Amino acid sequence: IYADPAKRLELYFRPKDPYCHPVCANRFPTSTMLLRVRRRTKKKQHVDPKEEIQPEVQFEMEILGIVTTVYKFQGMSDFQYLAMHSGPDGKQTSMYDKVLMLKPEKEEFFNRDLPLYIPPPIFSRLDTPVDYFYRPDIQHREGYNNPQVSGENLIGLSRARRPHNAIFVNFDDEEIPTKPLDAAVQNWKKVCTNPVDKKVEEELRKLFEVRPVWSRNAVKANISVHPDKLKVLLPYLAYYMLTGPWRSLWVRFGYDPRKHPEAKIYQVLDFRIRCGMKYGYAATDMPVKAKRSTYNYSLPITVKKQGSHTVSVHDLKQGLGSAGTSGAKKPPSSRYKLKESIYIFREGALPPYRQMFYQLCDFNVESLQKIIHRNDGTESECTERDGWCLAKTSDDLRDSMSLMIKQIIRSTRPALFSNTTSNEDGKEQLAYESGEDEDDEEEEEEDFKPSDGSENEMETEILDYV
Repeated sequence: IYADPAKRLELYFRPKDPYCHPVCANRFPTSTMLLRVRRRTKKKQHVDPKEEIQPEVQFEMEILGIVTTVYKFQGMSDFQYLAMHSGPDGKQTSMYDKVLMLKPEKEEFFNRDLPLYIPPPIFSRLDTPVDYFYRPDIQHREGYNNPQVSGENLIGLSRARRPHNAIFVNFDDEEIPTKPLDAAVQNWKKVCTNPVDKKVEEELRKLFEVRPVWSRNAVKANISVHPDKLKVLLPYLAYYMLTGPWRSLWVRFGYDPRKHPEAKIYQVLDFRIRCGMKYGYAATDMPVKAKRSTYNYSLPITVKKQGSHTVSVHDLKQGLGSAGTSGAKKPPSSRYKLKESIYIFREGALPPYRQMFYQLCDFNVESLQKIIHRNDGTESECTERDGWCLAKTSDDLRDSMSLMIKQIIRSTRPALFSNTTSNEDGKEQLAYESGEDEDDEEEEEEDFKPSDGSENEMETEILDYV
C-alpha cells in the first residue's frame, strides 16, 4: 500500500474472516520524528523498614528517524456481513464451516443442501458523511405531459426530452417519416451559420444518397463534424430506428428498409468478443482491453472527474464544429474524424472494443459476405430478429468472427494455446488459418487507440435525444 500513493490502507477487524469488511485510512504527508523512549526504574535499598522509599525513575529518549507519511483512519466503519443463517425460531447459526473450503473436499461437500447465502457484491462507496442536496422539482417546458407509468415500470422518465427533435421509429410502426420535424429544421438553421456547416450538411446528404442507412460512428468516420453539431444535424436528415434489424441506426427520410430486400446489407450486428477458458484465453489475456472493470474497483474511493464543457448554441454558431479552437494538432478537415476500424471489420485485425455494432455491408471479409448473401433473390419476409436474412444468420456471423479473432490472438500470443489441441481447434485452423505476413498489422491493431469521442455502445445513443 505504501508503494502506491493512490491506495488506501485497509484495516480488518477479523483478518481470518474473508467476509470482513475493512475500514480505510487516508494517506497524509507529515514531518514528525519517531522516538524510542525507555523507562528505567532503580529501586533503593531499605535502611529503615518503616520508611517508604520511592524508586528512582529515569527516562531515556532516542531519535530513530523522521516520519514522512502517516495514515489516519478518519472514516466510519461500514456494516459487517457475517455468514449466518436465521432459523424459524430466530436462532442464528454460523455457516462458515459450510461455505468456506479450507482443504480439498470431496464431491459431497459441494452437493449439500444449504440455506441461501448471498453476500453483498459491494459496500458503501463513501466512508465519510456528505451533504445530500435533494433535486428540486423539474420545470418542464410548456406542453410537456408526464409519461404514462405502468405497474411494470414505476420509475419512468425523470426529465423531458432534450430539444434535438429526433423522430424515433419502431419496427412495428406502419408508417415512416418523410420529412423532419419543424423544430429540427429550426434547430439546425440556428446552428448552421458558416460555410463549413453548409459543406458538412451537403457531405452528409451525399452519404445518405449513396447509402440510406448509417450508424453514427460510421458517419463520424466519413465526415469531420463536432459531435454536438452532429446531434442537431442527424435529426434534420434522418430518423432513428429503435428496434428490429436496423436498431440504433439512422435512416434517410422516406426510405423504409422493411420494404426493400436489398436493405439487408445495412442491418446491424451486435458483436461481442468472446472470452473465457473454453475459448483458450481469459479476459486478462485479451489484447482488446475493456473500458472499465470491476477488478480496478478501489474501496471506498470516488474519483472526481472534470466536468465536460457544456456547448451552447452560441458556441456552435461561432464555428465550434468547423474551425474549432486555435492550436489544434489536427486540421479542420479531420479533427473530429474517427478511424475506419470503428465501424469496419477486416480480416486479420482486432476490433477496437470488446463490444461493437457493425452493419453487414461493413464486413470486409469474403466468407462473411457469403453468409449474408445466401438467400439473395429469394427474400420473402422481413422479420424483427433476422430482417431479410436467413434465420440465425447473426449467430453464424458471430461464430465465424469469433474464430477469426481467436486465430489472431493465437498468432500473436501462441503460449495461450499451447495446451489446447482439441479437434475443434483443428477445424478452426483449417477454416481460418492466419498467415505470418499479417503479424505486423495485428500488432499495430493491438495498440490501436480510438479517437476522442468514439463510443462502443451505440444503442446508448438514444440517451442523447430522450
